[in-house]
Amino acid sequence: MSRPAAVGFDLDMTLVDSRPGIHAAFRELTARTGVHVDADAAVNRLGPPLRTELAYWFPPEQIEDMVVAYRSLYPDFAITPSRPLPGAVEAIAHVRSLGLRVVVVSSKIERLVRLHLDHLGMAVDEVAGDLFAAGKSAALTAFGVGVYVGDHVADMVAAQGAGVPGIGVTTGPCSAAELTDAGASAVVQNLTELPGVLGGIAVGEAPRR
Repeated sequence: MSRPAAVGFDLDMTLVDSRPGIHAAFRELTARTGVHVDADAAVNRLGPPLRTELAYWFPPEQIEDMVVAYRSLYPDFAITPSRPLPGAVEAIAHVRSLGLRVVVVSSKIERLVRLHLDHLGMAVDEVAGDLFAAGKSAALTAFGVGVYVGDHVADMVAAQGAGVPGIGVTTGPCSAAELTDAGASAVVQNLTELPGVLGGIAVGEAPRR
């Protein structure tokens, strides 16, 4: 038995510009804790796990409490301001037109990923969250992802770990050169260019698991 292969996407700064909402959530965290978090700096380095960012501002013994606090604020402050990045909605539609599945694998936890997708009307087949870099590779394999699209060098690491092509998109913090050096098979400026690139990559069939 086989199932259609999938195209995988990262979420933040690949499909969704989540910077305005994340900025607002960090400002609210500052207001509630009294600890200054530079929200401008935080949104300019999106990609790594939340704990990595919080470690810039809080001592180790407070990180887990701040993770809980930030995630409790996120639905009220970060979802509504988010918006699709150029070509994101059309890219999902194009993948479906090819008879392929759409999978989102993100460092954000699954519950918050789904809130973004639901808010923006982005229907996908599978979501995996709380994964970063090589940690994403197993999910890509499990969901039959034949190519992975992301804005961060860690996403290219994930694709390589899963043995699939990685397509870099420069809407996030990493340059085209950085994405290429990290192993990207192709790099696009935004997702409006994705259909042309996918046409040159054989995504193939994925075994049913």
